[in-house]
Amino acid sequence: MKKGRPAVFFDRDGVLNHDAGYVHTPEAFVWTDEAVAAVRHVNDAGWLAFVVTNQSGIARGYYGPGNVARLHRWMQDELGRHGAHIDAYYYCPHHVDGLIAELAVECSCRKPQPGMLLAAMDDWGVDRERSLLIGDKPSDLEAARRAGIRGYLFQGGSLLRLVREAIEAAGPPVGES
Repeated sequence: MKKGRPAVFFDRDGVLNHDAGYVHTPEAFVWTDEAVAAVRHVNDAGWLAFVVTNQSGIARGYYGPGNVARLHRWMQDELGRHGAHIDAYYYCPHHVDGLIAELAVECSCRKPQPGMLLAAMDDWGVDRERSLLIGDKPSDLEAARRAGIRGYLFQGGSLLRLVREAIEAAGPPVGES
């Protein structure tokens, strides 16, 4: 049976953009250094690129799902201007301390739970053995561990360099060299 493509799962706030707290508009969104080039590198390598992001601001009533969808469309447009794209965006709107009752729950998608990663893997037939997540918090790395993939901590600097090193470390698909 042919394996699917490997994937890079990007946390959003703190990895693709500077985390300014509850970012939900293009005006508040500032790309991190070489983030667009990092996504393009993933695309050019033939890997899938996903965003997996906790968005507790929805449960807290700060903004709605429509704001997140608009921001992700804007991100996709900006990436497209540079020959890059995200294959799919996954977000968790839940938080146990939320003000919106139906979203104030424990769930399987809020990182460190692996639900968003597992959903993407299922939806896209991802090659789990070579896939990886890049996050800026221990909860991101724990979600990767629980999903059975490698996790890399991004602490600033060149996201492109980290992506290149992580993809290289994954090696070629089994049976290829």
